[in-house]
Amino acid sequence: MNLVLDSLSLPIPENYRGKREYRICFQCVMDTSDSQISFDNEGVCDHCHSFSEHVLPNWHTDERGKQALEKIVAKVKSDGKNRDFDCIMGMSGGADSSYMLHVAVKDFGLRPLVFHVDGGWNSQIGTNNIEVLIKGLGLDLYTEVINWQEMRDFQLAFFKSGVPHIDIPQDHAFIATLYNFAAKHKIKYILNGGNYSTECVRNPLEFFYYGTDMAQIRDIRRQYCTNPMRSYPFSSILRHKVYLRYIRRIQVIKPLNYFPYIKAEAMQFLKDTYGWIPYPQKHFESRFTRFFEGYWLPNKFGFDSRRVQYSSLILTGQMTRDQALQLLQAPALSDDEVRTEFEYIAKKLGISTDELQGYFDAQNKSYKDYKNQEAMFVLGAKILNWLGVERAIKR
Repeated sequence: MNLVLDSLSLPIPENYRGKREYRICFQCVMDTSDSQISFDNEGVCDHCHSFSEHVLPNWHTDERGKQALEKIVAKVKSDGKNRDFDCIMGMSGGADSSYMLHVAVKDFGLRPLVFHVDGGWNSQIGTNNIEVLIKGLGLDLYTEVINWQEMRDFQLAFFKSGVPHIDIPQDHAFIATLYNFAAKHKIKYILNGGNYSTECVRNPLEFFYYGTDMAQIRDIRRQYCTNPMRSYPFSSILRHKVYLRYIRRIQVIKPLNYFPYIKAEAMQFLKDTYGWIPYPQKHFESRFTRFFEGYWLPNKFGFDSRRVQYSSLILTGQMTRDQALQLLQAPALSDDEVRTEFEYIAKKLGISTDELQGYFDAQNKSYKDYKNQEAMFVLGAKILNWLGVERAIKR
């Protein structure tokens, strides 16, 4: 019971918006800013239990993982014979995708088509990191540019809706464009930088809702969009999880899950080898995501996404809890950075800072305030997990 008392004794974050008495996990740094979190009698949260019960037993980075990955790579190479590319991978310039690209090319001899979706928010560092990897590996880069007027109107619609997940217009474009391109050009394998090592703790659904829920997207568009969005790349969950996967046989491969991946070591390697530049925080290769996760989400909705990121690193032995707590004492962005980003976002979207402030001050809403397909997503995840197709990180 002393463990619980210790978890309760930490200071309450200034931006805490939770309705429950404040508590923080004794093992990681997830807290009651996640309204669905639960704790056992020792003060350990359900995120930690999910990792130990559902991820660790099925995550093999030893010889088993090596052999499994070698078998997958051999299949990709065989199916890709006599083709210009044997796979495709989305490149954001982040650490995970950058290191995965190096491993795919140098360690496994794959020939990926490197694909970048420009949604209008690339940071200067992100652009640099893509360029140095492409040049250093001697690859070609294919870039798909999203119609800015459509992206702008879609993002403004999400601001107006009051939901926390305002990053969906950007994320959906990335996913849909990649899948659409793979299907059009009959590319069977998509390399994905997602991994348990840095992402074993799941983002709370209330803040990071499903990005391919077309019922919700259509409802928000109907109420707030003014642009018909005729060229924006939409893709439903059924299309890329069922039709493209089981009918068109397009497979997603996550190589980083098959061998030890230590993020700090990977970033140092990328820096030394290619001149890659580290970011202050995960996902900061996008100016919009930097604003969303660094300011909007913690200050408007009271959730700091660094808790998920740091907790993942704690559970995989890459960071101590004390280190994470120390970093969380300071905001992700300084006051000067917030002012700069606030002005940049408003100007980029073609609105005044007063209008953007108005969206910030407006009533907070959630995905439940709009039409949604949550039940279908939950059922689908259960079925895929039962079939062993996907190992869900359960709550």
